[in-house]
Amino acid sequence: MACDQGAGRGLARGRWRRVTGAWPGAWLSGAGGAQTPVRRRAPGARVSSGMGRLRWQVAAAAAVGLALALEALPGVLRWLRSRRRRPRREVLFFPSQVTCTEALLRAPGAALAGLPEGCPCGLPHGESALSRLLRALLAARASLELCLFAFSSPQLGRAVQLLHQRGVRVRVVTDCDYMALNGSQIGLLRKAGIQVRHDQDLGYMHHKFAIVDKRVLITGSLNWTTQAIQNNRENVLIMEDDEYVRLFLEEFERIWEEFNPTKYTFFPQKKKSH
Repeated sequence: MACDQGAGRGLARGRWRRVTGAWPGAWLSGAGGAQTPVRRRAPGARVSSGMGRLRWQVAAAAAVGLALALEALPGVLRWLRSRRRRPRREVLFFPSQVTCTEALLRAPGAALAGLPEGCPCGLPHGESALSRLLRALLAARASLELCLFAFSSPQLGRAVQLLHQRGVRVRVVTDCDYMALNGSQIGLLRKAGIQVRHDQDLGYMHHKFAIVDKRVLITGSLNWTTQAIQNNRENVLIMEDDEYVRLFLEEFERIWEEFNPTKYTFFPQKKKSH
């Protein structure tokens, strides 16, 4: 009997809920003592609403996290590559073995193994100190600063002109006396449209360095002449070091401004007598 009564009450409450939208026993007292049923949310509805809000918050947080991760990914990859690649440190000693450099000057980056197509020379076609120096120069993509006492090597001159033709910004600082000697490459560089500045004082502009893409420093005792490359005991250091590159670049910019042609004095004025 008790079970039948409980079941009956449950059915009645269900019918009451469907008709009034409220659970039995929930009443508010109104004016004149009248009571009206209060609509109560089903127990599971509150939980479902809370779970829905939580899901939206989790989804929003995941979307923000994914966007930040994608934004940071290129920087992380660059950092990982820089950690994996060691800075360049290379020392070249001269005199250099005489080798054919046509493969480099015609198609930079091509292997020197085998006779380059169209090259009739019988020179060896292997690596040498000169070919490694040419590779370091031809790696330039944006800029090349040259500060050289003497420059008469035809191979190095062709490499510099090739970079200029590719759109690399080339600037040259040299010595005024040695640029006028027979065989100097300076006149050819100027004719090709490359900017060249020189000193105008009694001392020599005796530097011998190059800066590739403001990232790689090439310096040493070597004058860029055929005599020095093939006969002299010389050294060249090729290095990636931000601090050394910065110092040499500052020196280049200082000299470049000092040798500005607008500051040249072609006809010095005599001092006035008092």
